[in-house]
Amino acid sequence: MTRRSEARCSPALLRGSLLVFLAVACGSTVDTVGYNASEVAGGAGGASVEAGASGDSAGAGDAGAGTVTPEGGVGGLATGGAAGSGGLGGTGGLKPLTGPDTYPNVFKDVLGKTDREISTKISKTFDQLFHGDPASEAVYYELDDDTAYIRDTLHDDVRTEGIGHGMIITVELDKREEFDKLWRYARGTLKVTTGPNAGYYRSRCQTLTEAEDCYDPYGLQQMLMALIFAHGRWGSDTGSVNYELEALELLDLIRNKELMNGGIVDGVTDTFDAETKLVFDFPNTSTASYTRPSVEMPAFYELWAQATGDAFYAEAAAAARSYWKRAEHPETGLLPWRAYFDGKPVEDWETFEPEGYRASYNIALDRIWFGSDAWHVEHSDRMIAFFDAIGINNYGRVYTLDGTLVQSDREPSLVAANGPVAMLSTLPASAAFIEAVWNLPIPTYDPRYYNGTLQLLALIVMAGQYRVY
Repeated sequence: MTRRSEARCSPALLRGSLLVFLAVACGSTVDTVGYNASEVAGGAGGASVEAGASGDSAGAGDAGAGTVTPEGGVGGLATGGAAGSGGLGGTGGLKPLTGPDTYPNVFKDVLGKTDREISTKISKTFDQLFHGDPASEAVYYELDDDTAYIRDTLHDDVRTEGIGHGMIITVELDKREEFDKLWRYARGTLKVTTGPNAGYYRSRCQTLTEAEDCYDPYGLQQMLMALIFAHGRWGSDTGSVNYELEALELLDLIRNKELMNGGIVDGVTDTFDAETKLVFDFPNTSTASYTRPSVEMPAFYELWAQATGDAFYAEAAAAARSYWKRAEHPETGLLPWRAYFDGKPVEDWETFEPEGYRASYNIALDRIWFGSDAWHVEHSDRMIAFFDAIGINNYGRVYTLDGTLVQSDREPSLVAANGPVAMLSTLPASAAFIEAVWNLPIPTYDPRYYNGTLQLLALIVMAGQYRVY
């Protein structure tokens, strides 16, 4: 198995007619690594593609690719299905969501920071990452067609991961203008409109030697959750985006893609495995036996069950929690990059690396929003104990699951990701990990994309501002 440095696809995904389709759809030859994000202008002709590493030297997430015509509406909604059997339960809209009564604010409760200090910290980080110097500070870039994208400034590409994180950040911070521009970009530039993958969002996945086209579920799920929150927070009756209809379209897509295609065509599957209720690594038969801890998002699924009345999502939430338990190392708490449905790490992916850091946010949200079981706390205690034993200022970037150091470079995105872990931990050492997030400088220059977005997400989670709407 070829080792890749990012969100990736199996080479099987690129064989045959699909390879030709993707090459044409992306407006490039197959071996083209990608396009410069500054060339993206929406509409026909430009595309922003390519994924690579994240953080300081290697990576997390996926990259968007391809150019399509901006569109609206709900496409082929299967509105006649019964809830719990793959449909959306009729033509009704999204049901209201219920979150927790309170949200913990560890900056205030543990560090003693004031509301003003916390608000200033988050605002300054947002302002710099979204509206700072384009050459050295910002990761958010607006285009003349009233769209905007989040750019991986280290690799000069655009990823659906970044769009998804950006949409979550902007809805949680009540930044509707920026939210709408990001979604219009995703819908108009990254969405596939023809062929068996129609409805999915085109991405690029970087191997050590080449880039590959792929359809990564991580950013797709982030965008879907953000749209549901936008509907709950701002409503869908005003403005240029009908968040409710857009969310319903994605909900239908991830559950009913095979139904839409009349079966599995060119290997394209639903986003979820119907038997295990787990999200596929990619929605394709080439990855039909494994997934990633970081793409399992049970807190989201519980809310999707509320929004749709589809019991499948509650089952998916339970399946994701069980999967995490099977996949984590019993002593260190570290989770692999990829693992089979039974929790066994996939060969060449059995390390704890930057892309895997994202799972910590999913675990923290699941605990904060739904309480779940005691495992979340036990898992966090294992991780904090592991990193505390190394030294909070000394731990590296990549580890084997049993704790052997693979790459010693200091990774700011891991410092950020360990903050939500520390929120759940009962160990006294957790306070130092919370303080480490507070003390992180806002990243600048090339590595600022992954480090910055995970840092801002950590601030929002830890300040009790990642809320259900």
